[in-house]
Amino acid sequence: MLSLETVVDAPVSHVPPAIAHILVIEDEDLIRETLVLALQDEGFQTITATDGHEALSLINSHLFRSHADLNPAIDLIILDLMLPGVSGLDLCRLIRREGCTVPILMISAKGSEIDRVVGLEIGADDYLSKPFGMREMVARCRALLRRVQPQHFASPPVLRFQELCLYPQECRVTLRGEEVSLSPKEYKLLELFMRQPRRVWSREQLLDQVWGHDFIGDSKTVDVHIRWLREKIEVDPSHPEYILTVRGFGYRLG
Repeated sequence: MLSLETVVDAPVSHVPPAIAHILVIEDEDLIRETLVLALQDEGFQTITATDGHEALSLINSHLFRSHADLNPAIDLIILDLMLPGVSGLDLCRLIRREGCTVPILMISAKGSEIDRVVGLEIGADDYLSKPFGMREMVARCRALLRRVQPQHFASPPVLRFQELCLYPQECRVTLRGEEVSLSPKEYKLLELFMRQPRRVWSREQLLDQVWGHDFIGDSKTVDVHIRWLREKIEVDPSHPEYILTVRGFGYRLG
């Protein structure tokens, strides 16, 4: 049963429960690069296309053809309406004609009611008029992923990396079969790393994801917690094998 306490106390997660692959189809370099950076900062994986023909090739290889299983599935498409080669409207029609239900967020400088209606009528799930804020764009992507494929993004029962195992539903970590006692922040850091192995996280990104956007402090807090985490999971914390430092950038797992 729902209650006000449930709503008030429910944590807001800034990390996707599983890695979603988003195809960004946009011919304007600056807009495309800005979209990609905003999505990657939130933990999404991105694939890009700069025109309609390139997008059609990627869609075929990732969604339709027999070798699609060799490529990561596309979980959501951000589709510019005005594209060279094949227009966004035609791409949307082709995708839906093939019976594909991947969610599509259409973006366009055309913001009139008739433009939005046409985009939605031919199969787009949402329509965002330019210019728009990156936070709103990310929020709409999250909403589409939750609405269309909730079962696909359910938390896995166990996250594994080499000899580390993390159990999200139990908030428990084991190393070589032995339980590791972590503080809440250490656990959240490790979970973030294990959900996206080998992704490099800056100190600022780790502060936003683990401590929250309203945290008052400096990046040294991250370094201290990384050191504590290494002391608990590394054989030799001064020569780590799990949490690695990427000089000039931040940290990554493996």
